[in-house]
Amino acid sequence: MTFTLRQCLLAEVLGTAFLLTFGTGAVVVDEQAHNLGHGGVAAAFGLIVLIIIQGLGHVSGAHVNPAVTIGFWAAGRFPGRRVLPYVLAQLLGALLGSGAVWLLASPGSSLGATLPAHSATQAFGVEVGLTFWLMLIILRVTSSYYEQGLLVGLTISATVGLEALVGGPLSGASMNPARSLAPALLSGHLTAAWVYIAAPLAGVFLAVLTNYLLEPKPNPSENLG
Repeated sequence: MTFTLRQCLLAEVLGTAFLLTFGTGAVVVDEQAHNLGHGGVAAAFGLIVLIIIQGLGHVSGAHVNPAVTIGFWAAGRFPGRRVLPYVLAQLLGALLGSGAVWLLASPGSSLGATLPAHSATQAFGVEVGLTFWLMLIILRVTSSYYEQGLLVGLTISATVGLEALVGGPLSGASMNPARSLAPALLSGHLTAAWVYIAAPLAGVFLAVLTNYLLEPKPNPSENLG
């Protein structure tokens, strides 16, 4: 089944909106009720990613992340003419989702914005590493060598949840420029915003290079005889 670009963009808007609504929404709920904890917030991000992949992945690929879209393009798996439309759709969806969270948040809330726990340099390094691992896992499990279906979604969502659990206290574990920019813009918490744009992009390019090095190469001896 082939989907039009318009359908794909709608899926990216919806998916990214739901990512922000439930992911950063969990952060805001925990700020207000104090009943989720850091582990609960990490689980919320992992669960919503799984739901998005299973519900919308067959339409648009469920990138819901400008860095992932650019990473697929750099890996030769996504047409360049669709990169900008996808990124704009993801940014729009993120703003819609963050706007929905804003309606429920208390005055002065950061809306789940990602901020460095210590220095911007440390946060940059953490975000590069987290995005590198996420993109590498995405590239590996979506290759033709792996079984498609629920297992792919489970693996990617588990990666997101684990990285949010471990890296969240240090950098916010964004791995996604749209996820960071939307709440930062709406809340005015733009501290070190460049980190959450530059680091994920650096991470995905490193992942694409590493994935290339991991790809099996033809054995010339197999063609002899």
